[in-house]
Amino acid sequence: MPWSNQNGGGGWQGGGGGGNNRGPWGQGPSGGGNQPPDLDELIRRAQEKFRQMFPGGGGGGGGGTRVGAGGGAGPFILIGLVILGLIAYSSFFRVNVNEQGIVLRFGKLVRTVEPGLHMKFPFPIETVYTPAVTNITTVDIGIRVAGSSAIAVPEESLMLTGDENIVDIGFSVQWRINSAHSFLFNVEDPDRAVKAVAESMMREAVGQSQIEVLQTVGRAEVQNQVRAGLQATLDSYGAGIEITEVRLQKVDPPAQVLDAFRDVQAARADQERLRNQAETYANTVIPRARGDAAQITQAAEAYREQIVAEAQGEAGRFVSIYEEYKKATDVTRRRIYLETMQEVLGGMNKVLMDGAQGAQSVLPYLPLNELKPRAPAAAPTSGATTGGGR
Repeated sequence: MPWSNQNGGGGWQGGGGGGNNRGPWGQGPSGGGNQPPDLDELIRRAQEKFRQMFPGGGGGGGGGTRVGAGGGAGPFILIGLVILGLIAYSSFFRVNVNEQGIVLRFGKLVRTVEPGLHMKFPFPIETVYTPAVTNITTVDIGIRVAGSSAIAVPEESLMLTGDENIVDIGFSVQWRINSAHSFLFNVEDPDRAVKAVAESMMREAVGQSQIEVLQTVGRAEVQNQVRAGLQATLDSYGAGIEITEVRLQKVDPPAQVLDAFRDVQAARADQERLRNQAETYANTVIPRARGDAAQITQAAEAYREQIVAEAQGEAGRFVSIYEEYKKATDVTRRRIYLETMQEVLGGMNKVLMDGAQGAQSVLPYLPLNELKPRAPAAAPTSGATTGGGR
């Protein structure tokens, strides 16, 4: 399978510290990157430099022979120095702070190194990959962001909801590397894998929801459901990827019916508003009516209790008087008479004269009733006053 440098960054550091876009076995996009040194080219260049240093090296005669003999070892020494330099150069590599180093020895994972300067066996014994494990990669599904505008992709964004409506959904997935060796050797194209699984998870979640729920209170639930399903699927693949966030960018009806859908939504909003107003009025009037009814019921019960208690009291009083009347008839009768007369005559104006002598000493025309202070006149009732005003 082809191995390419994934979007997590970094690459293969085979000869030295620089990375490239080729996989661990040399497959992947061609062009760029470090290649094994071409020894023939290095020897040829070294010989040309040596000839330039000794212009007479190519002449004949004894002098030429001596120069040729002395110069025969020069190119090999230079070649040896170049080879030693390449070996030393390929034995060191650097891992940046946002990367993690994966060292392979003849294609087998031997160790993982942290950021910093490290040593290894020269190429081709050991090779190094440095994926960026802290970088966050974003994959857009259903939309393509171009500058400040978003372009819809209908073949990805149109989905069927649980209430048999078509909805146009655009969302983004953010991920990072959490296992560098799994990411390098278990996934060929991480962006494509994340996109395919995320789209599948989103279609499943949308198919279980209603369009109104997706547009209102169900957005967070759908995002969490898709994130959990996507993470579980990638873990089963051993992708070495952690999903950090799934975010819904848009949840709209298709553009062809968007205006009609908005009219329906406005009508439903008006319906909901009128229903809330009716419920508010009912919640105001019904408790008040119930309170008035309870007040009237309590007043009637209190009046009933009062009348019953008064009747029971009168009956008990009559029974007690009757018992006393049976015991002392004359005394009880006189007492009843006096109490009755006191009740009848108690509020009347009267003058009592004792004996005939007292009666003779009173002037016949004296207005005795006027000597006593009169009771103040009763104030007219509100009804009488209102009637008089009319």
